[in-house]
Amino acid sequence: MLERLQKIIARAGIASRRHAEELILSGQVRVNGAVVTELGAKADPDHDRIEAAGKLAHVSEEHVYLLLNKPPGIVATLADPEGRRTLRNLLVGVSQRVFPVGRLYYFASGAVFLTNDGELAGRMLKASPILPQTFWIKVKGRLSEAQMKTLAASLHGKVFPLRAPHAAGKNPPNPWYEVQLAGVRRDLLRKNLLDMGHRVEKMRRVKLASLDVDTVPEGHYRRLGLEEVAKLSRAVDYALTHQKPAPVSSKAKSARRGRPK
Repeated sequence: MLERLQKIIARAGIASRRHAEELILSGQVRVNGAVVTELGAKADPDHDRIEAAGKLAHVSEEHVYLLLNKPPGIVATLADPEGRRTLRNLLVGVSQRVFPVGRLYYFASGAVFLTNDGELAGRMLKASPILPQTFWIKVKGRLSEAQMKTLAASLHGKVFPLRAPHAAGKNPPNPWYEVQLAGVRRDLLRKNLLDMGHRVEKMRRVKLASLDVDTVPEGHYRRLGLEEVAKLSRAVDYALTHQKPAPVSSKAKSARRGRPK
């Protein structure tokens, strides 16, 4: 059965559909030995030999969904030209070819979603500018109430201090804050804080859509169950349909924990 090349490549877990289109346009895709550069080109995955970025596109019907808790100092990709440690170093025991959906700063830690399901990955990337995410950040100095309101307004999100029952004193000099925002606006978080005179010292993504990183030890991953995948898919559809971050539930608000170490 003929399918578009970018769909076949995504299903094979080599790249997301968007990245697959870039591979096609840059001449990195071959069908039966011939370079293909047209986005509308089709092939039969059962009979044609399809190569993308030097890898054979073998379409597997088994989809894999992983939630990984990335430590700081790990590049959130599967390869790094500078030779730094990547997510691949943490995927011990994963035989299927999976790829991360979205990025996370090198110095940051927390939730990273990986899969070989190109269809879900494509929808998730499309929803990324509006997909809700929650970060814990430690900044240099204390934010005033006015600064927290200004930051929240600029990010179209929410900012509030984390309760810190084990902190040294009631008012630590460099406290942690919880920031709830959506997708691409996280790139403005560090810049806006720096403009206010508060450098981000630590950052942890504790929640990505419906995925909670507290269910995975740092430096490890776990496979998601069918119900979790369905919940994630619904969260992505909600973001795409409503074109705004999903509301934070009262249960999630009540589950806020103290300052991380």
